[in-house]
Amino acid sequence: METQVLQPSQSSFELAGKLLREGQLVGMPTETVYGLAANAFDPAAVEKIFKAKGRPMDNPLIVHISHISQVEQLVKEFSPKARALAETFWSGPLTIIMPCSDKVPTQVTAGLPTVAVRFPSHKAAQQIINAAGVPLAAPSANLSGSPSPTTAQAVYGDLKGRVPLIIDGGQCQVGLESTVITVATDVPTLLRPGGITVEQLRSVIGDVHIDKGVTHMLDKNAVVASPGMKYKHYAPKARVIILKGGSDEYIDYVNRHSLQGVGALCYKEDCAGLNVPCVVLGEKDDYSAQAHNLFSDLRKLDEMGLTTVYARCPETSGVGLAVYNRLIRSAGFEVIDLA
Repeated sequence: METQVLQPSQSSFELAGKLLREGQLVGMPTETVYGLAANAFDPAAVEKIFKAKGRPMDNPLIVHISHISQVEQLVKEFSPKARALAETFWSGPLTIIMPCSDKVPTQVTAGLPTVAVRFPSHKAAQQIINAAGVPLAAPSANLSGSPSPTTAQAVYGDLKGRVPLIIDGGQCQVGLESTVITVATDVPTLLRPGGITVEQLRSVIGDVHIDKGVTHMLDKNAVVASPGMKYKHYAPKARVIILKGGSDEYIDYVNRHSLQGVGALCYKEDCAGLNVPCVVLGEKDDYSAQAHNLFSDLRKLDEMGLTTVYARCPETSGVGLAVYNRLIRSAGFEVIDLA
């Protein structure tokens, strides 16, 4: 099919809404990454997402809404803790997992008794949801396993001919997918870190556990409640290897392995000492910039024709945990400890 890329406007929103009501897919900007949207109540439309992305069917989807009142039709219970999180962080980059209503198709939930819900803050996303008149199931708008797209051009590069329409809402502000927390457990549990940190979540609802899958590889047969937990994700074609250690150790190791096709994904402070091509993740202590840059940087590695990339291991505090979570998956959990 032909893929149109249109700027946000009343007419493009109306076209997006029409396509979504007809069971088609639309590439949609959000403040986190671009999403591949379908009518969340249309099982056949939702199945098209998996086909277009090449996504495993046991990987649940996030449902996007444009008003907090829409939660009621998606869940069996909107608990006090879930409501407190929603009232504090919505609209914004937080996904809340709750017990799902019978109205949500199993294609969205991967057969689980829960549904993931998010209210994006991007105005174009809200307009598209409003134009469709229904909540939208929307994973990242990329081929499954590749870096998530933060521009419409990246969506077009992955999904040209697979979707009829992409709305170009500019570069995504956050740059990493939303934080995911489940309140369907005895103690609320962080399943995927993002722009809303675990410290911020705890300040609203108290105790929040961090799931083992945030920092460790899960068994291939594990059942997961959130996207981005089970499979290798966000990976460029280049082999990414994470180096854990200080700046001097990192620079020394990379320079000793500076063969043809080798590059570095590093902090700005590391560049002067390296003798390989560098892609800068950001300054060492600027976690928000690192999050904003990560996916575009991973795509840049392939544009440079690199075959092996040594990445500086991020810190795991604040938003840094989200950067670490994505980078370790892009590396297939291949980490070398230089200490």
